[in-house]
Amino acid sequence: MATILITGASDGLGRALAEDLARDGHQLLLHGRNAARLAEVAQVTGGEVFSADLSSLRDTRRLAAEITARHDRLDVLVNNAGVGFRAGSDLRELSADGHELRIAVNYLAPVLLTRELLPLLRKAAPARVVNVASVGQQLFDFDDPQHERGFTQADAYCRSKLALISHTVDLAAQLEEAGITVNAVHPATFMATAMTEASGLPADEPLEKGVAATRRLVDDPGLAGVTGAYFHSFDPSAPSEPAALSLAYRQRLAAVTQDLLAAAGA
Repeated sequence: MATILITGASDGLGRALAEDLARDGHQLLLHGRNAARLAEVAQVTGGEVFSADLSSLRDTRRLAAEITARHDRLDVLVNNAGVGFRAGSDLRELSADGHELRIAVNYLAPVLLTRELLPLLRKAAPARVVNVASVGQQLFDFDDPQHERGFTQADAYCRSKLALISHTVDLAAQLEEAGITVNAVHPATFMATAMTEASGLPADEPLEKGVAATRRLVDDPGLAGVTGAYFHSFDPSAPSEPAALSLAYRQRLAAVTQDLLAAAGA
């Protein structure tokens, strides 16, 4: 059975995915911030608990170090943890490092966590990275990377998720020879989760659909060689902004990403 790390496993899609995978006996590493909820998931799944605040890049690195200290391989990394939005809200929040919160948690944290865990993924190859993205997508403003102008939470969320898709394509190309596949998925639209409820928008699709769409990328043998792809639920798709997949855009995003990580000492 595979060793699988799921970030954001204490609630919503992460928890449901963990429970689904546990039924097939996978060894689960469960990340979350809420200790009580995480303990409940661990009790149900038999998973191992790792607590960290992904709004802090320092804590993100600590999480990777703790996992590396306890395990010598990682078969699958599911970057699921995220911060949603409140519809119509222009409340701009900052991370522990002073970055705009959604860029920090939804994008910078999975980029850094994946980078730090690459040695474990390489040891387990063939291994997989699954990035939970969204159909909500907006191009990054390279002249305003911290989204200080015209801010809305929804726009920031969409920017972070499209950036994650662009990074997915870039990282997949870098790791193809290492036997590590990297794919992104929009699991389902406004699933019945606490994040959707907090947005103020009505639930649209069942959580079970999102779990099934994500699970395919985790362990479906038929997708073993697929990498650098974005899936809209079960279907290969293209981002709403095709420019985000261009080499020029990806290179510029990578440079800005490195600057943001370096500014936080990561």
